[in-house]
Amino acid sequence: MKLFFTPGACSLAPHIVLRELDLPFVLEHVDLKTKKTSSGADFFSINPKGYVPALQLDDGEILTEGPSITQFLADKYAPGKLAAASGSVERARLNAHLTFIGTELHKGFSPLFNPSITAEARATVTANQIRKFALIDQVLAKSGAYLTGQNFTIADAYFFVVQSWAPMLGVDITSMSHIMAFAIKVATRPTVLAALEAEKAKFE
Repeated sequence: MKLFFTPGACSLAPHIVLRELDLPFVLEHVDLKTKKTSSGADFFSINPKGYVPALQLDDGEILTEGPSITQFLADKYAPGKLAAASGSVERARLNAHLTFIGTELHKGFSPLFNPSITAEARATVTANQIRKFALIDQVLAKSGAYLTGQNFTIADAYFFVVQSWAPMLGVDITSMSHIMAFAIKVATRPTVLAALEAEKAKFE
């Protein structure tokens, strides 16, 4: 398998999942400005949407969208390890987390990446993001470890990446102690350390 990634992007989530499942794969860096990969390929020919992640399977099939990729990997290669069984209430709760992270937190950051955003708009977006992060902090306060309980899941991989954007974009969540503890816990997982190091090496 080949994972098309950009350092710091949400492609880090499937990268972490690939390592959690101990699967063989290679990395290919994508320049999101030029839409070229490190091998010189036109990334639009791989993913017409033009953004990472994209996962090329061994048969050449291309999968896109992080939550879809991570669910595929979890279900195919280690059912029940990183995602509860499909059709279970636990899976529905996991999907609720994935949806909230993707549609509310991930996309909620989008306006802050725009350099021309007004101060007023930035303040509004920032306040909304803080409110949404507070909801996750409450979830972690009850779970005591990860989003769905004591076991690390694909939702945790995704949330770890998205929460890491907060300081860069001026969203102060440092008072949310449960998120801070979560971030430290996930950042020290061997798979996460390995993923971060590999992406840095490939990028350089």
